[in-house]
Amino acid sequence: MAFVNSIGRWLKRHFVVIAGLITLGYLLLPNVVVTVFSFNKPKGRFNYEWQQFSTDAWRDPCGVADMCGSLSLSLRIAFWATVGATVLGTMIAFALVRYRFRARGSVNSLIFLPMAMPEVVMAASLLTLFLNLGAQLGFWTILIAHIMFCLSFVVVAVKARVMSMDPRLEEAARDLYAGPVQTFVRVTLPIAAPGIAAGALLAFALSFDDFIITNFNAGSTVTFPMFVWGSAQRGTPVQINVIGTAMFLVAVLLVLSGMVIGNRRNRQKSS
Repeated sequence: MAFVNSIGRWLKRHFVVIAGLITLGYLLLPNVVVTVFSFNKPKGRFNYEWQQFSTDAWRDPCGVADMCGSLSLSLRIAFWATVGATVLGTMIAFALVRYRFRARGSVNSLIFLPMAMPEVVMAASLLTLFLNLGAQLGFWTILIAHIMFCLSFVVVAVKARVMSMDPRLEEAARDLYAGPVQTFVRVTLPIAAPGIAAGALLAFALSFDDFIITNFNAGSTVTFPMFVWGSAQRGTPVQINVIGTAMFLVAVLLVLSGMVIGNRRNRQKSS
């Protein structure tokens, strides 16, 4: 009985940690499955059952026709969509926080509409717009659609950071005879940089991963998510798991690098 009570007290003390670890494991389980099956050698077309360990797919990740081409296209679209959404979103966020103008409250409310609206509604609306304008569906229509889709997320991320900024720092810079450009570059931008970076990373992930909006406005252009969806109908190649595992590892390395750099800066400031 005492042993059971001690276990109960230990579980009560560590409940939050245990729940967090279980949740993290649940979230990472699909990534583990993708990683494991990237070393599989299926006998048929579908990579759904474990057959034999093999590194063939890792030695030839572009062995499937058009897969690396669609991956390169998705990366280019995600990059330019991130640049466009980050620049426009940052300017909108600063305008909404720093300036007073008519319909400011309405604009604040409208910013959240693309985030709350179902993607299929936005995709159909953009397709209707492009068809009415006579635009040829392809790279540029996908890029415009992705910028419009990601813009709200960037605005929200940057706006939260700008609202928490202390305006006295910029006033101190102006008191020390810094011009508007110099104040923005040396004071405002470094303080807002974490929010801008968060918005940019979110925009890149949303753009690269998007399927619904892309599928409506792509025409004959095939991005990587569309390629994966099409392959699932015919037979999923192992190389798709390889690309997914590689991207997951890159994301983990970026997060770990950011944590290491942040810890070093904190130690330098404290010393």
